[in-house]
Order: sequence, then C-alpha cells, then structure tokens
Amino acid sequence: MHIRIIPVVCMLCLMPALSAQQQDSLKRVDLEEVVVSDVYRVPVTLRSTLPAEVAGKEWLTGHFTGNLVKTLQYIPGIHAMNIGSGFSKPMIRGMGFNRIAVVENGIKQEGQQWGADHGLETDAFNAERVTVIKGPSSLLYGSDAMGGVIELGRVATPMEPGLSGEAALLGKTVNGTVGASVMLGWKQGRWYLRGRLSAQNYGDYRVPTDTVVYLTRPMPVYGRLKNTAGREHNANLLAEYRYRHYFSSYAWSNSYQKSGFFPGAHGIPDLSRLEDDGNHRNIELPYSRVNHMKGSTRQQYILERITWIWDAGFQRNDREEWSAFHTHYGTQSPPERDPDKELAFTLDTYSSSLRMKISGEGTWEHTAGWDVQAQHNRVGGYSFLLPGYRRLTTGLLWLTTWRPVSTLTVSGGLRYDRGKIRVNPYEDLYLADYLTGIGYSDTEIDAYRWRSYAVDRSFGDLSGSLGAVWKPAQAHQVSLNLGRSFRLPGAHELASNGVHHGTFRHERGDPSLDSEQGWQLDLAYAYQSKGLTLSLSPFASWYRNYIYLRPSGEWSVLPHAGQVYHYTGARAFFTGAEVSAEMRFSCGWDYRVAGEYVYTRNRDEHIALPFSPPATLRQTLGWQRQGTRIYLEMENISRQNRTDRNEEETAGATLFHMGASVRFRIGTVRPEVQLTAQNLFDRRYYNHLSFYRKVEIPEPGRNFQLVLRLPF
Repeated sequence: MHIRIIPVVCMLCLMPALSAQQQDSLKRVDLEEVVVSDVYRVPVTLRSTLPAEVAGKEWLTGHFTGNLVKTLQYIPGIHAMNIGSGFSKPMIRGMGFNRIAVVENGIKQEGQQWGADHGLETDAFNAERVTVIKGPSSLLYGSDAMGGVIELGRVATPMEPGLSGEAALLGKTVNGTVGASVMLGWKQGRWYLRGRLSAQNYGDYRVPTDTVVYLTRPMPVYGRLKNTAGREHNANLLAEYRYRHYFSSYAWSNSYQKSGFFPGAHGIPDLSRLEDDGNHRNIELPYSRVNHMKGSTRQQYILERITWIWDAGFQRNDREEWSAFHTHYGTQSPPERDPDKELAFTLDTYSSSLRMKISGEGTWEHTAGWDVQAQHNRVGGYSFLLPGYRRLTTGLLWLTTWRPVSTLTVSGGLRYDRGKIRVNPYEDLYLADYLTGIGYSDTEIDAYRWRSYAVDRSFGDLSGSLGAVWKPAQAHQVSLNLGRSFRLPGAHELASNGVHHGTFRHERGDPSLDSEQGWQLDLAYAYQSKGLTLSLSPFASWYRNYIYLRPSGEWSVLPHAGQVYHYTGARAFFTGAEVSAEMRFSCGWDYRVAGEYVYTRNRDEHIALPFSPPATLRQTLGWQRQGTRIYLEMENISRQNRTDRNEEETAGATLFHMGASVRFRIGTVRPEVQLTAQNLFDRRYYNHLSFYRKVEIPEPGRNFQLVLRLPF
C-alpha cells in the first residue's frame, strides 16, 4: 500500500465515530471522565521473582517514537543498538543479539538477529502491552533467552460489542518521516476480529557533522547521511473465539522493511558515491531488504483446576543485502540473475509450545511444558558469510509456585533442552584461484578453500531457577532470584567465515564451541506510596564459555578484509543495577529520575566485553492536568572507556528533550496530539552501541516529532 493512501483511510475510519454525535441525546448519558492510575509493576513482580517491567498502552503511547526498541529504552536497563535512523535491535543489561528473546503471541520471533545491522521486524503501532524480563529466562523460553525477554502482549478484547478502531499519524523532521496506521476491530458474540495496516517512509537523516572516518580515511558528509532513507510496511490480522472454558486465537502478520546503507561504510568506499544527488528520499545501492511473515495460533482449554495452552506458529524471514557487484577475485563474474544481490538469507521456523497449568488449593501452582522448534536457513548472493543450516531444539520444563500467605511467593523449576544443528559445507573456488595467482602453495590453498566445513553437532543443557517475593508491608516489596541459564551456539558462531559489513571485519566461527552456561543473581526492592515510588534492582552474573569475537592477530587472506576475528569462549562477569524514583505532587507536578549501570569483564583477557553500554541517567520534570502534559528531560550519558580490544572509546554527552501532549473531546471521539523535541540543542554525540559508531558517524541531530491519534 502506498503511504499516501493511509491518511485517506484514516478519515474514512473516523467517519463512523463522528456520526455517533448525531444520535438521540436522550438515549445516551455522558459521565465525567474517571482516571485510574496505578503502578502495574508491583502486582506483576509479586507473581514473578525476576525483575519485570510492564509497559501498558498509555505508557507506550506517551513514549511513542515509531520504533519499538527506541521506545523501550526509556525503561532502565534497556538499550537500543541503532542501525541508522529507521531500525534498532534491543539490548538488556549489556546483552543482545541471540541472547534476547522477543516473544509475540506465545511464539519466539526468529530472524537473522545475530547481525549488528539487523533490526527487529515488528510494528511499533501495534504494540499495546510489553513485558520486559530483565534476567535469565531460559527456564521458560529456552535457549536465546539467557539475557532476558521482551514479550509483546496480546491486544485487549473490547468489553462492548460493535466496531472500534484507531487512526494514527506520525511525522519527524530529522529525516522527513511520514507514517500512518489504521486499526479496525469488530466484536460480535463469541468472536473478535481485528486488523491493522501501518506504513512509514523516511529520507536521509541529518547529522551534526561534515566528516566521518572509515578505516582512517576521512569521508565528507553533506548535511545528511546519504542513502539512509527507507520505508516500512506492516499488516496484522487477529481472530479470537471464546466459548465457556475454550479460547482460540489466530494471528497473522507481515513486516516489510527496506533501508539504505551509508555508501561510505559498506563494501569498498568510493568518494564519488558520497556526493549529494539532490534527492533525500531515494534508496540506492547498497541497501537491505527484509520481509518477515508470521502466522500463529493459541488453543486454550480450562478443565476445573487444569489449564491447557498450546501455541504453534510458522514464520519466514527473508533478508537480502544488495550492493553493486564488486569482486576481490579477478576470475569471478557477475551472476546472470540478480547480479547485485550480495547476500541472501531465508529462514523458515516452525514452533510449538505446550503448557499444562495445575492449580492446587490456593497455595500451590504447577506448570509443565514441552517446546519444539525446527529451523531451515538457506543462503544466496555473490558473496559469502554464513552457510545454510538446519537446527532442531526441544525442551521440557517444570515450574512450581508456592504462596503460603498473600505476602510471600516462592517459586522454583528445572528445564532440560536438547539441540541439534547441521551446517552445510561451502567451497570457495574463486578464493582458491585467487590464492593460486598470488603464489600460495597447494597445502595452504586446501586449508583456505573450504570457507565452511560440514558440522553435525548435538547439545544438551540444564537450566533452573529458585526465587522468592516478599511483601512485608503494603508499601514495600523485596524479591530474590538465583538462576542457571544456557545458550546453544548459533550457526554464525560455529561456521561463519567472511567479511561482515555489520561489524566491518572478517568473522570466523569455531565448530568446536560448546554452549554458554552461567549463574545469575537478581535482587529487587520496590517502595510505593501515594506520592513516591522507588525501585532498586542490582544484579550479578557469572558465565563459563561466554562466546564473543576476539581479534586473532592473523591477517585475512581475503583481499581488503584486514584482521580475522574468531568466535571464542571466555569466562565473563556482569554486574550492575537500575534505580528509579518518582515523586508526584498535588499541584500536578511530578519529577522522575532513573539511572542504570552495567559493568562487564572478560575474566580471561582482563578487559571489558564488547558492546558494553555506558551508564546513563534521565531526569524528567513534568506537569499534568485534565488531559494535558508538558515535560522537560535531561539525559546524561557517561563516557565509555571500558572497551574491548580494537573497540573505540566513546565520549559522554548531556542531552535535553522536551514535549507536550493534549487529549481533548470531540463528541465521542478523544483525539490526542503529541509534540516532542529530541536533542533540543542539536548536540553532536555518539551512541557506543550504534552500528555506525566504528566509522565515527554521530547520532541524528535535533528532531521534532508530531503524533496524532484518533481512537473511535
């Protein structure tokens, strides 16, 4: 759908709500607005011994950015690894990539999340409730949840029958973003149907610099970062059926993203490609194109004290990276079909999760589960980084919760997982010819020509958790959790071997790697009264065989590739804390301060681990009354000088943001308008976790954002 169609659809969808004003006033009674406010975190953590933050629809709407991960980074402990201006990937307490599980409708989302330049394929407009678990979650979600979970909650079913919906518009100045979303829902009897269409289109984004550096080579920037434009289209469908003790839901979604890469940071840099072409919205080579299609179902039945839940799904993630054909080998010619397709990955994932919950006499609750996941990844393109593979994992779990009194909850459980992966071999004949031409011996050529050997390995691992939540008084709550978690190594860590533009280096896997194992200790304290809310969440983690990229000191035989980085295991240590406080005053003012700190250490190398986030502190002063809110925020980002080898230090920064929102009434319609300004003083600064940090590209400059929502 072309993005200009959606504003028209928004107006058409608004007409039914506006027409409601014409009804007979004697048949309708308008009541004064009732505002119910509460901190949802306390009742949630009373049932969970792990630190959990719940972002409801109101909070997500108030912090909306058009990018779900950037919205969630307002929660202490959550960071966004930025990929240009359009996409981001989540990090929790310094962990990301395959260590964070994103769950939607009971199914883990699977794509190429191992890459630093691969974002999260989801519709930010469609998120109405997000639960973030900050801690080891392998017990419930298996491998890839060692660092935490971001769970996208199911949409709320309306209480009243009939038609409902929402239209939303989004605009940004930093890159000319124009976005829109339309949602329609219909409830009748036992059925609820819902659909949403969303789209965003943006241009090259502005940066407060005129020069960047790539491999020590200065490269010009003409006000905007060329070829960082992009577009995103999303479609979501949901059908639910309820009858007595039976519940059934069916969900389908499709997310399409296309985004350009800055030409000075991809492939072989060419100064001529950086010149301003006068068009800030076109997408030229190089660029990425991703399409993620997902279908899932939930079948639930309650039989007295036993609840059966079955989640099943299929998803296909198609990712392509396009770049003008270039070869480092004189014997390689362009492919006859799609000659500029550099890399292609197609990942099919089949998932099944069966749960049985048994409720006792009010004090005991047991959960048994069985998870199965099968994956098939195919590759293509004229370049090579990751071979094709098949992966099968299955796990059994048991979790018991005991509530002897209403103020104490104790829970513990065990899980065993088994995984098998088969990696296809890959022979690079072009590399063999290249090495022959520059004088390598036959023995050396035989050692290099196989970029990927056949791998057939099985893994088995045990995870567990034991914790308690205690509420000694109405305003106080304390929780403690000790857990053991694991993560099976990914195909990229076992068998990748090539230049990865997402990290700007030659990466090589190790087929002999074992799975990661670790112990985690989490503490949390929360205090809540009428005018004050406090929370403190310290944590510590110890890992054996923590897998990371280590510089080998070996020069790559691939031309223009530099040093080889090996995936290797090491002993690692994480510690840190999140703290927040909020004061609410009777005159409508409120003040919130939230901070986070993460300390990482490679215990074998005695240095920090890569991608360690800097400490940050946010202070927000706001005023709210009768649907109007105004705030001013100061964000302090500390200097990050604890870095891995060959990882740049990043200077700190102080940023100012401000915003206002107004909610008013037009008949039965409650429109809301939000205007925000990020980086108010156009400060030049760097995100230590950014994809473009290695080429010294700063974060976007001053940005004004406008959001209009029309619920009906």
